Amino acid sequence: MKHRINAGESSGARIKGRGEKTFDIVLNIIGIFLIILALYPIYYVFIASISRPFYVENGAVMLRPIKATFESYREAFKIQYLWSSYGNSIFYTLFGVMVNMAFSTTMAYALSKTRLRGRKFFTLLTVFTMWFSAGVIPLYMTFRDYGLINTRIAILFGFSLNTYNMIILKSFFEQVPSSLEEAAFIDGASDFTIFRKIYLPLSKPALATVGLFYAVNRWNGYFWPMNLLTDDKKIPLQVLLKKLIVDRTATEMESAIITSASVWSPTTRIYALIIIAIIPMIIAYPFVQKYFKSGLTIGANKG
Repeated sequence: MKHRINAGESSGARIKGRGEKTFDIVLNIIGIFLIILALYPIYYVFIASISRPFYVENGAVMLRPIKATFESYREAFKIQYLWSSYGNSIFYTLFGVMVNMAFSTTMAYALSKTRLRGRKFFTLLTVFTMWFSAGVIPLYMTFRDYGLINTRIAILFGFSLNTYNMIILKSFFEQVPSSLEEAAFIDGASDFTIFRKIYLPLSKPALATVGLFYAVNRWNGYFWPMNLLTDDKKIPLQVLLKKLIVDRTATEMESAIITSASVWSPTTRIYALIIIAIIPMIIAYPFVQKYFKSGLTIGANKG
C-alpha cells in the first residue's frame, strides 16, 4: 500500500503549536519595542535639529519636525574649528585603530601560544589591568612627566591596547587549528609569516568586531583628549561638542527671546552637530555588522 507523505514532513518542517506561535509574537513585539527605544533618541535629535527652535524649547517636538528648516546645520557648519575637529577625529580614529589593532593582534597571538615561556604569568599580568588601575591623576602625571601633554602621540599611543579586546582576539586565535601552524613550520615559515598569512586572514570576524569597538571608542572619546590637548586646533569633534554644550549655559538666556520666527538656536545647532558627529559611525556599521554574530561569541570560550 502506498502511503502519502505530507510535504511538510518530507521537507523536515515542523508545524508550530499555538503556544510557540504566541511566544514568537510576544518576542517580536518586545524586539520591536526595544528597537524603537534604542532608535528614538537619535530620531528625536534629528527632528529637533530641523525644527524651529521655538517649538523645540517648548517641548512640542516629539514625533515629527515642526516647520522644518536646515538653518541649524548651516550655523553648525560655521562653528569655529569644526572642520579641523572633524579632521582630527578622523585622524585619531583611523590611525588610532591601526595602532590598537597592531598591539592587540600581536599580543593576542603571543599569548595564544602554549609554547610561550611564562604564558600564564603574562596573561595574569595583562588581565590584572582590567581589575586595577593607577587612576586618572597618576596617569595624567605620567603623560606630563614624559612631555606628552598637547601632543597627538599621547592620543594615538597612550591608549594603544584594551585588555578585553585583546582577550577576544586571543580566544579566536586559540581556535585556529594547530595543524595549519605545524604545516607552515615544516615549510620553513616564521612566526611572523604564520601570523600574517594564516591567522589574520582566518580571523576576519574577530578583527572586524574588535576594530569596530576600537573605532567607536576612538570616535566618541572625549575625556582624555579634553584633558591632554590644550590647543583647539588639535581637539577632536567630541571635545568641541562638549565645549559647546558647556558654553550653552552662558547663553541660556537666549532661549527666553526665541520666537516662532526664529530659525535656529544654540540648542538646535548642538542637535545638528550631534547628527553630523554620528554620521560616520552609522555609515561604517553596516559594513561590519555581518561579522558581529561570530565575532562577539568567541570571547565566551574558556582558555
